[in-house]
Amino acid sequence: MRYGAKILFEDVSTVFQTGRRYGLTGPNGAGKSTFMKILTGELDAQKGTVHRPKRVGVLSQDQFAFDAYRVIDTVIMGNRPLWVALEERERLYEKAELTDDDGMRLGELEGVVAENDGYSAESDAAILLDGLDIPESLHDRKMSELQGGQKVRVLLAQALFGGPEGLLLDEPTNHLDLESIHWLQDFLNRYQGTLVVISHDRHFLNSVTTHTADIDYQTIITYTGGYDEMVLAKTQIRSRIESQNAQREKKIDQLKEFIARFSAGTRSSQVTSRKKEVERLQTSDLARSNIARPFIRFEMKRPSGKHALEAKGVVKKYGDVTVIPGFTCSISRGEKIGIIGRNGSGKTTILRSLIAGAPGVTDDFTRDAGDVEWGHEVNIGYFPQDPRATIQLGMTIIDWLREHDPQASNEELRGLLGQMLFARDEATKPTEALSGGEVARLVFCRLMLQKANVLVFDEPTNHLDLESINALNFALQKFDGTLFLVTHDHDLLEETATRIWSVNNHQIEDFRGTYDEFQAQVAVA
Repeated sequence: MRYGAKILFEDVSTVFQTGRRYGLTGPNGAGKSTFMKILTGELDAQKGTVHRPKRVGVLSQDQFAFDAYRVIDTVIMGNRPLWVALEERERLYEKAELTDDDGMRLGELEGVVAENDGYSAESDAAILLDGLDIPESLHDRKMSELQGGQKVRVLLAQALFGGPEGLLLDEPTNHLDLESIHWLQDFLNRYQGTLVVISHDRHFLNSVTTHTADIDYQTIITYTGGYDEMVLAKTQIRSRIESQNAQREKKIDQLKEFIARFSAGTRSSQVTSRKKEVERLQTSDLARSNIARPFIRFEMKRPSGKHALEAKGVVKKYGDVTVIPGFTCSISRGEKIGIIGRNGSGKTTILRSLIAGAPGVTDDFTRDAGDVEWGHEVNIGYFPQDPRATIQLGMTIIDWLREHDPQASNEELRGLLGQMLFARDEATKPTEALSGGEVARLVFCRLMLQKANVLVFDEPTNHLDLESINALNFALQKFDGTLFLVTHDHDLLEETATRIWSVNNHQIEDFRGTYDEFQAQVAVA
């Protein structure tokens, strides 16, 4: 598949074997989603053929395609032959009188329904929905009544319904909370068919996949093991080839020197043999990798006081619902708080209630009661759940960045943009033309420019590829200031947070320790 002069991949021949679970990896723009669409049949390859099993479950990317249908029916549609048979059977039963042909057809349809476990379809669909945190009270509702995150989980249940022989999932963990992601991991680990999954969640890939199909160098190379094992193997292979090339080039240089010295002399036969050896030693041509790694480093202009935050009796209500019923906490400088909970539990509300009215924060959010006192010299850097809303339209990205530090030189700003993978000519790109990933990277540029000593991140990994998430993870581990982090990325949470706030039923449990330690405590309880 190519787009104009750009080749995504060519001459790819690969087999996804039964019982194996493949992570489909590669940097943004490498062609992961395009390849997935070729596997599903949504796109035709420009050359070559694809063979698929009879029943393939595909995660639909269109959240609005099923708005007119009940939630439970949307799930059952995952088994297309069953759904078509059920619909036709219902139309026949609605007739006032049935002909003999209708009766014969009904018999055929009942066979299709029985063959596809149609008599237990609703209960099977309900089990999937419950596992994905879609309560029974929503099963008979229209899809149009659901929130975006709930719709994604229903579409995931649709892909999983009916035990397909193959599962093709493009970013299934998007909009899922950690509890739902862990449920999905367990489900997929029990799945007996062939799985191909695209994900930017390293922990999810390492937990689920048995093999990794990596799109890079304009081809697909399959490695045994999860994401981390693939990175290690890929690095070792690359290093070995580079080392062999270096040795060959050294030998070639020596041979060429001999040829240059004696080509006109009496050693013509030796010169000829050396020329042949040079041809034989030609180095392996190393294709250029598509992988680009951003460089993120959060420095502080100056540290805050020893006590970063004191909050007493913080209350936030939405109408008659009290989301935060009087929260009190004390945060010392350098603590890193990971905030977890189901979608809609109030994680973002907690963050915004704490930073409302804080120095340097322009968020217009207000709390209903309570006192929040930020420490001496606190400077807050905020990454909201919707970072696009913080970027002014109608200007170039370098001009937008300059507004946050008018003293910064053009070269300093361009250097910062370069660190976050913006090419030099992209500095004049209009802000309204930015993709989701570019918006996130631009806000990281602002935060690095700001040099805050308290960072507040609300789901910063949305729209980031694995390389960028890994870079963010490393930067937050190295950050010496105070951190508040809402994320559904297990590894980012485990490797950065030193304290966990777990939000459940409008209550906040404050646990001093890592996420894995918190999980161990929950398991014992």
